[in-house]
Amino acid sequence: MALYEFTAKLGTGEEQSLATYRGQALLIVNVASKCGFTPQYKGLQALHEEYAPRGFSVLAFPCDQFGRQELGSDQEIANFCDRSFGVTFPLFGKIDVNGPDAHPLYVWLKQQKGGLIGSGIKWNFTKFLVDKTGLVRARFAPTTKPEGLSRDVAALL
Repeated sequence: MALYEFTAKLGTGEEQSLATYRGQALLIVNVASKCGFTPQYKGLQALHEEYAPRGFSVLAFPCDQFGRQELGSDQEIANFCDRSFGVTFPLFGKIDVNGPDAHPLYVWLKQQKGGLIGSGIKWNFTKFLVDKTGLVRARFAPTTKPEGLSRDVAALL
């Protein structure tokens, strides 16, 4: 399976084919609104704004599997992201990233790039950097701030 064969529901409920992003570099992130890493939304938005004109997008996937830090509905999550961080990158509907109900995209991402202590997602704001051909090039821990990824993103554009 390849990245562009997956679909996922946007926060608005519409099914979105990831083929829409063919030819773009992507940063795919599982996010949460009430996490110590939530301020990273600001850095994600800055990366998106800086590099979108060159063919880059952040794709955010809310997830409530870590510390119950994403309790809201998809609409509440979108309102929070807009109000708090002015997010303009795509926000998908809430998903699971681990376990038997993990979204197929995340099953695939974890197969492509395992983490330091296994392939499972350990916490919110784990990041996968994907090149313009749909290959996963890097995986970054939640502690890696988006501001520190600028050089990696630029190298793919």
